[in-house]
Amino acid sequence: MAGLDGLIVASPANPTGTMLDAGELRALSEACRVADAALISDEIYHGIGYDRRAVSALEVTDDVYVVNSFSKYFSMTGWRVGWMVVPPDHVRQVERLAQNMFICAPHASQALALAAMDCTEELNGHLDVYARNRTVLLDGLARAGLTRIAPADGAFYVYADVSHLTDDALALSQEILADAGVAVTPGLDFDPHAGHHWLRFSYAQGAEAIAEGTARLVRFFEARR
Repeated sequence: MAGLDGLIVASPANPTGTMLDAGELRALSEACRVADAALISDEIYHGIGYDRRAVSALEVTDDVYVVNSFSKYFSMTGWRVGWMVVPPDHVRQVERLAQNMFICAPHASQALALAAMDCTEELNGHLDVYARNRTVLLDGLARAGLTRIAPADGAFYVYADVSHLTDDALALSQEILADAGVAVTPGLDFDPHAGHHWLRFSYAQGAEAIAEGTARLVRFFEARR
């Protein structure tokens, strides 16, 4: 890690939905300390987990920059309101940087964010929908022959290896859209080196739409066999 100024980690991650456990975060924190590098933890998908809880980097170290948002768990995508937790000795530097980008989040966004924090029952209802959608999609992809999948621990994505089908995930995603009417994301959007072997599937939709989309994907891949 020589010459490294900072390390950004995201857990749960996009596009994979994978999560780091406490031991892994602690090891990264220690490696950054040894390298005199900043650790930046993107926790924007916290709250959207299934078989286990997402661990915050703040649980293993205070020497970390944590970035979070109301966009995902709180279902406020587009309102552009979030927060940071910053080591005390860098608060003023971050304030100076922020004030040259914006004054503050719009008042309406702040008011709605406060209201969203009292909507636990509704938000957990969204999480129940995601969990059911996740099961439907994973089962469907297995029937479609897509079994080389990153663990979908959190967020609302499945990242599948399609290297046994193609060397061009972009072309495959275009074929799926044209023939099945389902939009999927080629891995090249996230990884310019190995992304041509991966597709990302999102299940952040209503249960009916995910069930229909999954059925279409199953038919599409079965027809290609």
